[in-house]
Amino acid sequence: MVRSRIQIKKIENIAARQVTFSKRRKGFIKKAQELSTLCDAEIALIVFSSSDKLYEFSTSRVTRVIQRYMRHTEKLPDDEQLDPYPVFLEDDCAVVSKEVEVKRQELRQLKGEDLEGLGFEELVKVERQIEKAFTRVRRMKVGKLASEFLPSLHNTVHDFW
Repeated sequence: MVRSRIQIKKIENIAARQVTFSKRRKGFIKKAQELSTLCDAEIALIVFSSSDKLYEFSTSRVTRVIQRYMRHTEKLPDDEQLDPYPVFLEDDCAVVSKEVEVKRQELRQLKGEDLEGLGFEELVKVERQIEKAFTRVRRMKVGKLASEFLPSLHNTVHDFW
């Protein structure tokens, strides 16, 4: 099967654009990993999607690569270091931001959104999570129903006899 060339221009269909972004982003990160391994290169890749989501890959800490870049572009002496404390805060922020984005993606998938990029096994996993949640909601609903209506039914029957 021969792949056909596509014209490089903005994809107008939003769903198709998102699927293409997801697939190409994964491929891009894979290529960065391969380049790093094959050539012993230090790489930091930062991507913001059109919806302002952050995706990143780095062979070491991103901030370390950025500091190295800044030393080269701003002609900082090798022994001059940027303040390391804000670096830790930035790293923590990046980690938390990434975790938040993962949780947002999981929530969207549980709501039945953004499922296009998932494989069969991932869809089965989402389906099981939804079924477990549905069971918990049903159990809670039956418990509330029993606690609200059964005591009044019991009093009515008791008054009848």
